[in-house]
Amino acid sequence: MELRKMMDHTLLKAEAKGDEIDKLCKEAAEHGFFAVCVNPYYVSRAAIELKGKDVKVAAVVGFPLGATTTAVKVCETQKAVADGADEIDMVMNIGAFKNGEYSYVEEDIKAVRISTGKDRVLKVIIETCYLDESEVKKAAELVLRGGADFVKTSTGFGPEGAKASDIIIIKSVVGENAGIKASGGIRDREKALKMIEAGATRIGASASVKIVE
Repeated sequence: MELRKMMDHTLLKAEAKGDEIDKLCKEAAEHGFFAVCVNPYYVSRAAIELKGKDVKVAAVVGFPLGATTTAVKVCETQKAVADGADEIDMVMNIGAFKNGEYSYVEEDIKAVRISTGKDRVLKVIIETCYLDESEVKKAAELVLRGGADFVKTSTGFGPEGAKASDIIIIKSVVGENAGIKASGGIRDREKALKMIEAGATRIGASASVKIVE
């Protein structure tokens, strides 16, 4: 697959303005990116901007900490879907995971999965920078068991973003049963290609235009 069709063109900064979202959508359409990824507030705006274009709209949920309750994540998901989101990028409850509350984490993912409906894609951000190798494996297992379509490495708001070594670990768990989205700190073509070589099937980046050009 072409690199541009693996890109989620992303703008999640707190101070993002409407005209920047419009620009993001125009760039995604011009370059043929797979999706734009935005905060929930801008989903309807992005959906209107991209109507009739071959670009999906992804919305983040429980972002960036993952520490909202399941009920809040479900409500946020339902609203994003109603506003036109094709894909949901939810953050795993990292604190619950660290507590060893694996059943809660799995059920949290399952609840959002139900809320997306079968026709939409669910990605789960496990925030690899806070996890050791065994935890990355366990998190990937829970994402699979929760019924998600992708394991995603990072929010981009943690101390470290995507690493090829984490992609390899995730791939060893999910195989062909789920996609892998590498995100966080991917600012050039060389790093994007390293992630793909390691097993990533989607790239999330704000520097998408620079990467493909």
